[in-house]
Amino acid sequence: MWILKINMSDKTYKLEDVPNAYKNLGGRGLTSTIVCDEVNPLCHPLGPNNVLVFAPGIVTGTDAPTSARVSVGAKSPLTGGIKESNAGTSWSVDVARMKIKAIVVYSQPKEDKYWMIHISWDAKEERPKIEFLPADEYIGSDLYAVFPKIYERFGKGISIAGIGVAGEYGYANSGIVFNDLKGQPTRYSGRGGLGSVMGSKRLKFIVTSAQGAPEVPIVDKALFDQGCEKLANALRTHDITKPKGGLNTYGTAVLINILNEAGGLPTRNFKTGRFEGAPKIAGEAIFEGNKTRVGKEVYNHACSPGCIIQCSNTWYKQDGREHVSCVEYESDWSLGANLGIDNLDQIAEMVRLCNAYGLDTIETGGTLGVAAEAGIFKFGDGEKAIELIHEIGKGTPLGRILGSGTASAGRVLGVVRIPAVKGQGMPAYEPRAVKGIGVTYATSTMGADHTSGYTINNEILGVGGKVDPLSPEGKAAISRNLQAATAFLDSTGHCLFIAFAILDIPSGFEGFVEECNGILGTNWTAEDVIKIGLEILRKERAFNVAAGLNDSHDRMPEFMKYEPLPPHNHTFDVPDEVLDSVLKTV
Repeated sequence: MWILKINMSDKTYKLEDVPNAYKNLGGRGLTSTIVCDEVNPLCHPLGPNNVLVFAPGIVTGTDAPTSARVSVGAKSPLTGGIKESNAGTSWSVDVARMKIKAIVVYSQPKEDKYWMIHISWDAKEERPKIEFLPADEYIGSDLYAVFPKIYERFGKGISIAGIGVAGEYGYANSGIVFNDLKGQPTRYSGRGGLGSVMGSKRLKFIVTSAQGAPEVPIVDKALFDQGCEKLANALRTHDITKPKGGLNTYGTAVLINILNEAGGLPTRNFKTGRFEGAPKIAGEAIFEGNKTRVGKEVYNHACSPGCIIQCSNTWYKQDGREHVSCVEYESDWSLGANLGIDNLDQIAEMVRLCNAYGLDTIETGGTLGVAAEAGIFKFGDGEKAIELIHEIGKGTPLGRILGSGTASAGRVLGVVRIPAVKGQGMPAYEPRAVKGIGVTYATSTMGADHTSGYTINNEILGVGGKVDPLSPEGKAAISRNLQAATAFLDSTGHCLFIAFAILDIPSGFEGFVEECNGILGTNWTAEDVIKIGLEILRKERAFNVAAGLNDSHDRMPEFMKYEPLPPHNHTFDVPDEVLDSVLKTV
């Protein structure tokens, strides 16, 4: 296995053997370790001394179910701290099969030109072949228009990672896009502004062609196969992850009605926890709407090779043509309930525009929420919201302000109620109604990030044991354990959604660990999962402290401490000392 080091200043590369210290790492564990080892925490995120790291998970590229995730890491221009953001795509499988454990991109070219890198498998030399190619012809274009040109140039068997205009503009709200299984630009490492880090290095695309590449090496195939079978069985029997279960039928947007009923669906820039239009935009509405427009029931599809949960939905137009895939819960909420919009066609168009321009849908919806609060447009005005996303894509003066993200745009626009932590806009769960997720938002090394420690499992869904979402009691421990477990899970290459099954079905968890042991030849136990996860968190927190982020940044926005949230009329009442106890001792 190799570490591929790309130097953009002179367009050279090195293939280096994986150091012993990295041999058992993958995904987030590897990206965060390399960032900690190689990046000065005080560097400018868009300057030459930041690095951009891509790393497939430990089991990515194998037959392990639902495991085609790639982690992307760097110092974040949005939070000023360390960032990892992952996505499911065939690109990660290509990289893993070419025996590349990580791609690390350094420095910046002197000339103001964009480049693309083509990585293919050289069967004769039995190693990857790297080519640098000019990419200026793709600058400033809609990614839906560019991707077909890339496929036409390199052939259907490729995979693509890249940036849209948001990354070219240097927006703090810019993601890194990957192809889906239809070759569309819809899979994103969206959070934290990593697209602008890639853009700062004048790197537009990394195209992979893994034809002829070998299989990912497995130390103990029998143990690995046993683990895969246990995990697959758990995923195929759990009510949330099984075929025609909650996720496969209604997608992640199944959570709209659930969170609305719990009073935890942030509405109109976090003014209330219930949205009167929720039934019109919920996963059930998407399912029924598609049945009417297409003339049959439409179940969801996989976002990446080997996914057996298959939760990615599609929204169709009135005439039965595809509008966009997919309308995730987070996007549905941020561009729907958070803006007071209950029109699925308008929400779908906003999701499509975010994909086209290279924007994170969560950050875009959060930013438009503070823009509406500032009077830039009225809550519920979907056409104006669409117009504003076009402003972001065109790079107009207002668009550049909105492209800076929720926190920065809120400050420029004079808004007091800014729902963000460490500069990153909050996702789709109201922390005053679901206290544990608020603890995760406040203390995560990533800024406000629900995926860092998904306490919704326990607080709302009853997965792994049910607890009262309105009570602050015991939430520090729940968040800490889930943050540690998630840091490990993000390192394996599995989708976070396997957590539903492995938290409820012990054999599924056993299989999850056995897969890793089979690949690496390790003897990890369930206890090691938490231990390894805590070590990753320790490194990330140390980086953040060195970058200037301290306890005062592990706090919720002030308005959430004095403004009761209807319908439960709770404030965020988790004491600061409890927040400080979550990760300070890891």
